[in-house]
Amino acid sequence: MALGCIGNGKTMNVWVANIFAANSLACAIAMTSLGALFLFLATRLDRGRSHAWMRLDWFTPALRKWKPGAVPSHSFIGRSIRKVTPDFFQSNRITKRRGMVRRVLRWMGISWLASPVRRLVQAACLVAFLYLFLFVCWPYHARPNSDARSSHGWSFAEMDQATGRFSLSRDEPADYNAAQGTKLFLFDQSQPDLVRGSLGQVEVLGLDSRRCDLAPAGDLSVELLDAFYIGSGPIAIYDRDPTAWPTHYADSLSAKEFVSAEVFLLIDPLVSLSTAVASRSWVWSLSSAFAILVICMLIPRGFCGYLCPLGTTIDLFDWAIAGRTKRFRVPDQGWWVHTKYYLLAGTMGCAVMGVLVSGFVAAIPVLTRAMLLVVDPVQNGSMRGWHLVPSMNGGQWLSIGLFLSILCLGFLRPRFWCKYVCPSGAVFSLGNLFRVTERKVESSCIHCNKCVEICPFDAIKPDFTTRTSDCTMCQSCGGVCPTHAIKFVERWNVVELKVLNDPPSGDTPIGRRGFMSLAGGSAAAVAGGVAVTTLTKTFGANLNDPNAFRPVRPPGSVPEKNFLEMCIRCGECFKVCPNNVLQPEGFQQGIEGLWTPMVNADWAGCESSCNACGQVCPTGAIRALPLIEKKAARMGLAIVDELTCLPMANQEACDLCVQECNAAGYHAIEFMRVHSQMDDQGRPMEDSGFLAPKVLVESCVGCGLCQTRCFAINVKERGVLQRSAIVIEAGTGKEDRLMTGSYVEAQLQRSGTLRESEVIERAPQYFVPKTSPSSTPSENVESSESPF
Repeated sequence: MALGCIGNGKTMNVWVANIFAANSLACAIAMTSLGALFLFLATRLDRGRSHAWMRLDWFTPALRKWKPGAVPSHSFIGRSIRKVTPDFFQSNRITKRRGMVRRVLRWMGISWLASPVRRLVQAACLVAFLYLFLFVCWPYHARPNSDARSSHGWSFAEMDQATGRFSLSRDEPADYNAAQGTKLFLFDQSQPDLVRGSLGQVEVLGLDSRRCDLAPAGDLSVELLDAFYIGSGPIAIYDRDPTAWPTHYADSLSAKEFVSAEVFLLIDPLVSLSTAVASRSWVWSLSSAFAILVICMLIPRGFCGYLCPLGTTIDLFDWAIAGRTKRFRVPDQGWWVHTKYYLLAGTMGCAVMGVLVSGFVAAIPVLTRAMLLVVDPVQNGSMRGWHLVPSMNGGQWLSIGLFLSILCLGFLRPRFWCKYVCPSGAVFSLGNLFRVTERKVESSCIHCNKCVEICPFDAIKPDFTTRTSDCTMCQSCGGVCPTHAIKFVERWNVVELKVLNDPPSGDTPIGRRGFMSLAGGSAAAVAGGVAVTTLTKTFGANLNDPNAFRPVRPPGSVPEKNFLEMCIRCGECFKVCPNNVLQPEGFQQGIEGLWTPMVNADWAGCESSCNACGQVCPTGAIRALPLIEKKAARMGLAIVDELTCLPMANQEACDLCVQECNAAGYHAIEFMRVHSQMDDQGRPMEDSGFLAPKVLVESCVGCGLCQTRCFAINVKERGVLQRSAIVIEAGTGKEDRLMTGSYVEAQLQRSGTLRESEVIERAPQYFVPKTSPSSTPSENVESSESPF
């Protein structure tokens, strides 16, 4: 049996992931080409402006009086807007009286007036980020399916072999109704469990209290024929499949994901680039990173200026708090101005040596983790109850402090982080080397300095030309230029440009910020990368020590070494996890394991109806598994403490763990009798002693539900134990950690008790014939479509 699900991406195998990557890049190239074509055609219709092949001017030009015969708008788009807009919205070009639109934008702020398109896109992206985080990733919209209605005690009456139609009868009247055409499920009650007793799905032809006429919903099954001729029975009727695993958490996420919940993580290129280098593997989200870099060839550093929700959050903090005081301001020249490049070099250097630290500094993981630790507890506590908010450890407070430090850099200069520190922005700055368009200044420039004052990224030189590696095409400078001397055109445009180095800028080819800082910063980046790698490995997970701490990882996690090299510490899996089963690791594995997800089974157990953590993981550290695969993935093994377990310690009867395991559908714990009393002949007396739990190693997946129940009742509520008597442990022989392949196959090989046909009957859509290529893609009803 081969399962067409390897997990490099949204439940895709390697072959499908490669196709997905090619399609994403092709889509990005097509979008960029179409955008360039549109700009070319629109530019052909310009009036009264210098010649250009492509013009990206979407700022609001500064208001100035008309000259005789002048047109109110030079661009085709601007003229079209003026024609369809009521007059009172428009400004009077003769009196220079602002129209309503300009008055509203001016009230909102000078940057809104100068570049409203950028501000609107920024706001939309921040709202989209919050929507994905607070709504799509909020798991508690899910509702369990209602219990199946059933009727028992039916027996076979007759069958028409030609048509496959048959009848069931019952001696006693049954209180059960179903309309004609309703789909029902039949089960042989003589079998030991429902899975083995399944006879297939049927369609109702007629039903009353004593007789039921049915027809197979598909082909007549062998099990149904055997049951009819052998005369086994009685037969049970269900209105839905009682053996189907509940899917409400998986279905809820899939239904809400109009775009992938992790879309902003996918388009942060540092996330996938560093992960791919650290793990020496193809990371499926690389395709999205490459796609956004291709798009940013047309709009250089457009991610930073328009899309990044962290940048917008910093803007809001600067406007509300940091911008209220200037006593801590630093000049725009200093050793710090190239920090982002050195930080990028150090981050990638660590990745080359197998240590992933980009989660500490990459823009979107920093913001997502901060939302998890600051906003999610408020949402969770206010909507579900404050007693359901887990306590924080030292590592989590460190993450909050890191985020607050990034915000407080705004006291030094507005958007200090974005200008000088952010390594994700440095990736786009390097991508600007391949830009197609850029900011240009024409000879009508009057050196008024307004563009320098409003630029949020320090991208304008003293001679008012452009530092192309820093410019994000925000176009705020174009909106404040009183002479309309600024244009955003193709890179090779040299029409009517101002004289360079007038006034003298003092910039060298590597920038006026100094040549010596390049050598010093480069040396510091290399030394810092080596130091961080050495420190992390020395005081890290210590995977070679069998006695070292081994956390229980989410289902579908890749092997621990690969996991630590691929987990970006973004926190997305924590948010989608119902009941906070996954919680951030502290310093148990040093810096190497800090903020990675681990199962806290004392708090809650892994829901059998949820596969969300793998669906939102942007790097594949947690594989995106179909629900049937997730349910077979061993996270750990339940271990019973014979000294404290109440029945084993001869204290009292207790079956909490067995009840919970059976309710989840695993049936991985059975009873064995202990402390039986002996009769005079030395034989155990019936019903004496206690029934104690025995874990079936081949069936246990380490979900932790048993530990949760024991801890909640026997430790917290009754206080009869100091710790749970059954705990989940990870490590060699206790977990399945696969980079590729099927967990169901691993379970079959491990147990040898579950027939392959029975597994296929549960979810046949996930399986492909053995003769099919292993790269054949599978359908996955639980997973979401990629945003690209």
